Amino acid sequence: MTAATEPGLNEVIHAPNRLRICAFLSMVDRAEFAVIRDMLGVADSVTSKQLKVLEDAGYLTLTKPTGKGRVKTWAGLTGEGRKAYASHVAAIKALIAGQ
Repeated sequence: MTAATEPGLNEVIHAPNRLRICAFLSMVDRAEFAVIRDMLGVADSVTSKQLKVLEDAGYLTLTKPTGKGRVKTWAGLTGEGRKAYASHVAAIKALIAGQ
């Protein structure tokens, strides 16, 4: 578990690119690396670094299914990642509401 600056706020998720990744992945089961990179509008190395931080925190899984053709990397939020993201969003909403 990560340290939080306020109850519910999550420093790992709060970084802008990681927050965008979590928001995007919260709407799908999983997404391909290039789709995430293009959504962020950043380089492969930046995307890779942000995904690695989330993976190390246990918030997402990275898979590389093998088969025919080029191997692609897929990312998906874990159950813990979905809970952490929902808690972070709730904390932001509470902060905005002045609670």
